[in-house]
Amino acid sequence: MEKLESSRKKIDVSKFMALGALLFIYIFFSVFGKNFFSSSAFVNILDSSYYIGFMAIGVTFVIITGGIDLSLGTVLICSALIGGVAHNNWGLPMGLSLFICVIVGGLFGFLNGNLVARFKLPPFVATLGTMMIAQGTGAIVSRVMTIRYPDLTSPDGWFKYAFYKTRGGFPIGIVWLVLFFAVAYIILNKTRIGRYVFAIGSNEEAIRLSGVNVVKWKTIAYTISGLFSGMAGVMYAASYTSIIPATGNGFELLAIAGVVIGGTSLSGGIGSLSGTLIGVYIMSILKQGLMSMNLQAHYQTLFTGIVVIIAVMLDIYRNKKAV
Repeated sequence: MEKLESSRKKIDVSKFMALGALLFIYIFFSVFGKNFFSSSAFVNILDSSYYIGFMAIGVTFVIITGGIDLSLGTVLICSALIGGVAHNNWGLPMGLSLFICVIVGGLFGFLNGNLVARFKLPPFVATLGTMMIAQGTGAIVSRVMTIRYPDLTSPDGWFKYAFYKTRGGFPIGIVWLVLFFAVAYIILNKTRIGRYVFAIGSNEEAIRLSGVNVVKWKTIAYTISGLFSGMAGVMYAASYTSIIPATGNGFELLAIAGVVIGGTSLSGGIGSLSGTLIGVYIMSILKQGLMSMNLQAHYQTLFTGIVVIIAVMLDIYRNKKAV
């Protein structure tokens, strides 16, 4: 009980620090950025968080178990490519094609879970291999051609209104993100899945010796990550329309950065989805804020890297202090 209480205190401290950082950089860019404190800039912040947010929510489950998933970005693109091919080439309805996106992501997550939990491959190696498999699969299925989803003028363009922006311009993507965040929050904090995810990350060997089926629960964690990557593919398609094969590398780093900045420990056993969401918006604000100061995208990469290093150093410090 004392260890559990200590873990909860760590989560609370990390969350408040991340929230403080979020407020600080928002105020900073509002003061020094050009037209940053405006409704259009706020909508841009929301828009840039959708697909990264879905990946980050899913991979939080994996990182809490002490694992990692490097396949997120290419699985996102592969899912979107296969869903687009299903609609454009196979003639399937748009709704079913979008569902296929999610299923493809879940299958890759299930594969990752089995490679890590059942076959004992290191998560870094297993998901690195899956990353390349997903990238190759997407290119093969699409025949290395850019896949275009219906635009707003098409009869099937309804999916953009349903997942990106309504006809009135409301950023409906934030509604989907909040909805799935709530579902994931309940799973992680109110169900057996969540309890075992935290337990595995805290002490996997002790959980195994107590009779818990670690393979099952760890596979579920990776499958959840895959499903959220598939959903991120839907959001990406709704936002950008054109899906280019052999892309997606680097998306996973943004998602993992959001999780780490939000206070989830890379050593496992500690984390929160609310912290993850805060971390995602810290990166979104950094992106829009630096643009408002006429700084190019590579500055975002630079500052995101600095923030991630600081977050990891703080996590290491807290762990040493707790020993």
